[in-house]
Amino acid sequence: MSIKRKARTVAAALIVGGVSAFSTQAASAATPACGPTCLSVFSSELGTYATPNFVEHVFGGRARVGTPTGLTTASSSDPSEDFINPHPGTVADYYALGLVSAAVDRQFGTLTASQLEYTPDGIPSGLCVGIATEPYPGEAVSLQSCTIPGRTVWIIDTADSPATASAGLFPIVSGATRDFAHPFTMTYPRHVDTAAMLPPIRLFHMEFRGPERTVPETQLWGVAKGPQ
Repeated sequence: MSIKRKARTVAAALIVGGVSAFSTQAASAATPACGPTCLSVFSSELGTYATPNFVEHVFGGRARVGTPTGLTTASSSDPSEDFINPHPGTVADYYALGLVSAAVDRQFGTLTASQLEYTPDGIPSGLCVGIATEPYPGEAVSLQSCTIPGRTVWIIDTADSPATASAGLFPIVSGATRDFAHPFTMTYPRHVDTAAMLPPIRLFHMEFRGPERTVPETQLWGVAKGPQ
């Protein structure tokens, strides 16, 4: 079995509806009102499934197009951290919905994909984590209408980091990427000051380091499920 096929098998086994199976035993964020399907995205640079520490949130809790998302201290009482996946499935499923291109489907079709709809206190906003334009290096991740094709879909790219897939850690690739050799992926700055307000999540081309083509921790993420 090829490495990429093994990675896809791991993804199918570990991730159901875009959520790692590790999340059922891990501490997470999200309010009780958001419910058991609420998702908490954390950076492997700053946390683990046992202790996510910092999770994705909407700055100021503002449900408005263009509001950036970043990381903040995990809390079960902060509704700005509440997200759900309204369409669990694969990239191929999102292609069938008209939300990713045929090229993205050909490249990633069997991998798990997700939208992250902002649902503060369990109330759907119709806004999803996305990007405002075609991806470019340094573009900030922000809330966009969930109906925008490509720009609000995220791919759980275990195939490009098989060594970390078994731990439930993976790159999260923009469904709008057109570069498949180094796809645009969620990236967090290295050595941030966690005592200050943390910066937005941004897109950069995926990095591969050394002969083993390892992906750096700044581009590896985990997803925990449910409130604490």
